Amino acid sequence: MARIPVLAVVGPTASGKTALAVELALRLNGEVVSADSMQIYRGMDIASAKPTTAEMRGVPHHMLSILSPETPYSVASYVRDAAACIRDIHSRGKTVILAGGTGLYVDNLLAGTAFVEVPADAALRKRLEAQYDEMGGEAMLQKLAESDEQTARRLHANDKKRIVRALEVLMQTGEPPSRLDAASHNMPSPYAATYIGLNFRDRAVLYDRIDRRVDDMLAAGLLDEARAFFAASAATAAQAIGYKELKPFLDGELPPETAVENLKRATRRYAKRQITWFKRNEAIHWLYPDACPSNELFEQALDIAKAVTECPTE
Repeated sequence: MARIPVLAVVGPTASGKTALAVELALRLNGEVVSADSMQIYRGMDIASAKPTTAEMRGVPHHMLSILSPETPYSVASYVRDAAACIRDIHSRGKTVILAGGTGLYVDNLLAGTAFVEVPADAALRKRLEAQYDEMGGEAMLQKLAESDEQTARRLHANDKKRIVRALEVLMQTGEPPSRLDAASHNMPSPYAATYIGLNFRDRAVLYDRIDRRVDDMLAAGLLDEARAFFAASAATAAQAIGYKELKPFLDGELPPETAVENLKRATRRYAKRQITWFKRNEAIHWLYPDACPSNELFEQALDIAKAVTECPTE
């Protein structure tokens, strides 16, 4: 079966993924598919560093602003929707460029994970949540372990959301979630992926870029965007880096300089987690923006990207 060539540009926040993906798309007649778990939401433009029209430079971008922030969205949903974008781009003879820093999205998409989607059962979930509150996490985890020890072992007793969801799936399907998960990974990937990763020899350079990006976001109106989301009681806002760190200031609990420093620190920590995640992938070709001029880095990326059109697709 023919596999679709995909060029994936990955790495930590503020590393320059968007700019590189756009430059490659312009050179390779490509279109960009976002792999960012926050950029899918409408309105979260500044906090998620969603590319502006000017930054897109006329290159079509997909998987941006497709949902309202109140809409639940899973990795399985992303894989389904992004796969449809990829098929469409490829069918029109364009180069597919996946760009983003949400490793869970990138890995499951490019592995071709075929999730068994079990729709939510609101009534059942409510009952299970009430049981969790009454019995406690340890008892609910033990209840799960009786049918699915593998899933129970990887969950913490305080992880109410995942414990309840695992029991919900178990009770709806009669199948242990771990068995469904294993089945979802048995299909071969429909993609021939080539990875380019951006990182920094000197971590301090990346952290300085992050701090400057936060300053730019604040200048662009991040506080107003955060106020609007909290006023609308958007659940997603409470989880998004860029909003939750500013809430204590908006509530009058912290001075602005403390809230801003907390945001910068949280973003630096997030970048470190992203690097750790992607470093596990030995297929990534790493490039270092602090080790060479931008034009040289682009030429290196272009050499790697040529594999997208030259790689075997069978």
